[in-house]
Amino acid sequence: MDLPNGRTKLEVFKIASLPPEIYYIPNFITAEEEASILGKIPSNRWITLSHRRLQAHPSTLTKNNTLLGAPLPSYLLDPIVERFKQLGIFDATPHRQPNHVLINEYRKGEGIMPHEDGAAYAPVVATVSLGASICLEITGKGSSDPQDSTTEEEESVYAIPTRILQERRSLLVTTEAAYSDLLHGIAAVEVDEGLSEETVANWGLLGDRSVFEDGRNERATRVSLTYRDVLKVSSAASKILGTNKR
Repeated sequence: MDLPNGRTKLEVFKIASLPPEIYYIPNFITAEEEASILGKIPSNRWITLSHRRLQAHPSTLTKNNTLLGAPLPSYLLDPIVERFKQLGIFDATPHRQPNHVLINEYRKGEGIMPHEDGAAYAPVVATVSLGASICLEITGKGSSDPQDSTTEEEESVYAIPTRILQERRSLLVTTEAAYSDLLHGIAAVEVDEGLSEETVANWGLLGDRSVFEDGRNERATRVSLTYRDVLKVSSAASKILGTNKR
C-alpha cells in the first residue's frame, strides 16, 4: 500500500465533505492479495439471507451481544490488520485491534436497507471491498433534542443524503460521530448511476476516476470484509469453538 508523499497518517484520507470522521483509502490491498483472500473464504460458512449471504468470524454474537473470543483466521489478519496498526485505526478501541469480521456477499442487484452498526461494537468500523465496486448510501438519523450540540452546518450535512463509492480493494473507515449519527445502506440496483464529483462524497479520493467517467458503475459480485472491535468478549470460546487454526 503506497501512501501519498510517504505519509502514514489516516488524516490524509479523510472525506472532507462528510461529518467527521470518515476515511477512504483506494488500493488498500493489491490485486494478488484480493485474489488470495477471496480464495480462502470457506464455502461451508455462508448463511444465506433473502438479499445477500454472510459469514461471521470467529463467531456470531450471542443474544446479549457477547463475542465468543477466538483468533481470527490468518487470511483475515495478514496483511490487512497489520496495515490497520500502521494507520492506528483501532488504537483507541478497548482491545486496540479488531476481534470480529463480518463477510458479506452482494450479488448484482442486491443491497441492504439503511442501518447502523449499534452499541455492541466500539465506534470504529473498517470495511475492505473485494471483487467489485459499489455505492454506499449515507443518510443522517436527524436530531430532535434541543440540547443537542450539533451546529446548523453539521445538521445540514447530516440531513443531505450522499454516496461513498467503494472501489474494489479499497478501505472505508467510519469512526466517532459518523459511526453514531449516520445510517448506511446499499441500494438494490444493478447499476449505480449519476456518479460525479457532485454526487459522490469521496470523488477526489478515488483511485481511478476514469472508470466512472460515464457516471455509471456496473454492479458485479462484491464481497466486503467488515472489521470491528466487539466490546464484550467471553473466554468460554475455547471450550465451544475449539482452537481456530485456519
